[in-house]
Order: sequence, then structure tokens, then C-alpha cells
Amino acid sequence: MENIKSYVQQHKDRFIDELIELLKIPSVSADTAYSQDVIDTSEAVKVSLEKAGCDFVEICDTPGYPIVYGEKIIDKSLPTILVYGHYDVQPPDPMELWTSPPFEPVIKKTDIHPEGAIFARGSCDDKGQMYMHVKALEYMVQSNTLPCNVKFMIEGEEEIGSKSLSWFVERNQEKLKNDVILISDTGMISNQQPSITTGLRGLSYVEVEVTGPNRDLHSGLYGGAVANPINVLAKMIASLHDENNHITIPGFYDNVEELSLEERAEMAKAPFNLENYKKALDLNDVYGEKGYVTNERNSIRPTLDVNGIWGGYTGEGAKTVIASKAFAKISMRLVPNQDWEEITELFTKYFISLAPAGVTVKVKPHHGGQGYVTPIDSIGYKAANMAYTETFGVPAIPVRSGGSIPIVALFEKELKSKTILMGFGLDSDAIHSPNEHFGIFNYLKGIETIPLFYKYFVELSK
Repeated sequence: MENIKSYVQQHKDRFIDELIELLKIPSVSADTAYSQDVIDTSEAVKVSLEKAGCDFVEICDTPGYPIVYGEKIIDKSLPTILVYGHYDVQPPDPMELWTSPPFEPVIKKTDIHPEGAIFARGSCDDKGQMYMHVKALEYMVQSNTLPCNVKFMIEGEEEIGSKSLSWFVERNQEKLKNDVILISDTGMISNQQPSITTGLRGLSYVEVEVTGPNRDLHSGLYGGAVANPINVLAKMIASLHDENNHITIPGFYDNVEELSLEERAEMAKAPFNLENYKKALDLNDVYGEKGYVTNERNSIRPTLDVNGIWGGYTGEGAKTVIASKAFAKISMRLVPNQDWEEITELFTKYFISLAPAGVTVKVKPHHGGQGYVTPIDSIGYKAANMAYTETFGVPAIPVRSGGSIPIVALFEKELKSKTILMGFGLDSDAIHSPNEHFGIFNYLKGIETIPLFYKYFVELSK
């Protein structure tokens, strides 16, 4: 253990500089203007894996952006760990809310990160967390302590639904064969209290379009005589929840897993301060489904949220117009046993039924994925807990995340492997938001902890 600590301290400046260089590349997969940058990032990841000690690295073409595959096989009779991560990032918008340019990484000290944090798009999600694994491999190769085989699969489409990943996995099952999958694309409770994510919500993401008249109309000449698509859309969206913030889509809750009071009591043991939560978000109160507390609403309960809404005139000054069309993007976070394709169908049928005469409605599904729960009695979970306990001095707490990583269910289906989610980010790291950042402490602690997972996984597998 002291060896890895001293190695990290000896090389920490280089580790930070290398990550900063990776963060400078704007690998935004959602925007085709950044296509070359995404491809350039895959090349940079390939080089980093080669330098870290992989014996074989290749950039694999897919119908979309490439997947970087690397491996170091030391003995085929030993266990194999497959590391998954992604090199693409969310769009940086809104740009004006960043305190420093999103692709010009800077280190700033914060109350939570007194030792400093790297502010840049992708710093926590997921370049920083993915790169921890590259540096952990470097240490194990340099110190001759790699106890098993390792494979890397780093994709470039996670932020747009991993569109090509299932295509790749289905065609490369032998290449990807493994004993456990290790992912760092989640978080932990705090820098003092590690946690292991044992559950993920599924996702259904749709775009809706409401059309009224065949062109934009003068609101004085036509107002009150024709349906206003923006007004109608607002009413339809409002109808998706009742007075208890319960989702009104018929059949939506039919397969929702109801946790027992005992399980909910175990979840409640995780440290949580409601007043600090509200203060951090500048809220005077929390909001959500009646009958559940905050940590349950954002983890074990399904949700429906509008992610964007637009239509009509939004420029400077006034323009009195009734828009021909109105649009919204809507995401539904789903819990285990809810099938995302079924939920998408239920939403589509119900949303269209809400439309009054005078408008037409289209629902365009974008992407989705299944929820996932991993057992806490598996070798992988035990190894992760032992690793965290050694580096943090306290055992990890199992938690269910409100986020979605649809590929986890895909991996279990196609590769028959369990996934361990060893995240080192914090809720305050502003992923998907302006001023995303990743603590220097968290980055280096991840590099320190990951080799211990390898060690304990191999020991427990004997």
C-alpha cells in the first residue's frame, strides 16, 4: 500500500498535467461540429493505454464514433477485469455560466476541495475517472504488481446513449470475455465516506412536438380563435403529474419495485443533511413525490422531467406571435423492472391522448436503457469494499444512484458479467452543468484505490 502512495505522490504533477491535456480536447459527441475532436480524443486515449503498459491497443471502428480497446494478458488462467469508460463529454452550454472556459482546464480551490479541483468539461464525467484506471495500470506494470489480466473498452458515445456500443459488444464477445467489469462513472458520498453504487435507474428520453396552425400567426388577429401550441404543450406537460407529484401515465408504476421498510431503513443510514442539501442548491424547500424522502425520490423512485422547452419568439424585445409549433425534451428515470421501451410506448399513447382538438402531436423517442441492481455479496463488491476500506479507513456504504448507465444492463445480458461501480466523484462536482470539476484528492485517491481492487478480486477468486 505504501508503494502505491509513494508512486502517486512522486508522479502526481505528471498525472494532473496529462489529464489536463486530455481535457483540452472538446470531445462533444452530441454536436457534429466537434466530430474531429472526438476522433482525436480516441487517438489520445490509445496512446495513453500504450504508454501505461497495454501490450495491444486498437481503435475499433463502429457505425458511430470509435471504441478504444486495449489489453494486457499476463496469464490466461488468471481472472480478467474489463475496464469500461467513455472519452466523450456533454456539451458545455450555457457557456456564459462558466467561470473559466470549459476546455481550458484550471485548478481552483473550493470549500469541498481545499487541495484544488480541475475545472473543465469532462473532468469528472468521465475523462478524469476513466484516466484513473490508465494510471493505475501504469503503476501496476511499473511495479510488477499486476495480479491478473486487464482489458479496456473506452467508448465515445456514452453521452448520446452509447448508440454503437451494443453493436460492438455483440460482435466482440470473445474479445471482451471477462470475470468482472469495473466502471468509474459514478460518485461517492464524501471524501471521508466512500460508497459503492449498487443500483442505477433506467432511462427513456423523448422529444415531443405540438403543431397548431400552418404558420406563425399575429396574436392580435388570431389570439383566442386558434389553439396556441405553446399554451397547449404547457398544459399537457402539467398534466403528467398529479397534486402529489405522482406520474399520471396509466400503467407507469405497474412494474415498479417497492422496497421494504427494512431496505429503506438501510438506505437511510447513509449520511445526509437536508439543510446542507438545500443550502448547496439555494433552495428554500425540497420537492417531489409524496410519501418518500429526498434520497428515495432520486434513487429508488421513477421520475419524469422536462429537460428543455421551446417555441415562438425568444429573441430580444417583443414579437406578438402565436407559434405554429412548440417542442419539449422529456426524460423519464426508471427503476429496476420497468422496461424503457414499454414506458416509451405508454408515454407516447398517453401524451397524444392529452392533446385537445386544434393541434397534432408527434413523439420522437431518442434513446433509453434498463435499470440495474448489483448484489452486495459478490466477489467484485467485496473486493471493492476492501479496497475502499484500506485507502479511506472506513468501509464503503452501498447506495442506489439516481443516474443511468444503460450499458450496465447490456453488459450483463451480452457478456454475462457483473459490473462494479467504483466512483470517486461527488454530487457537488457539477457534472453536465457549467463549472464541472473533479477534486485532485479524488483523482489521486482513485489511482491509489484501483490497484487494491485488482489485488483483492484475485485473492477472493481463488
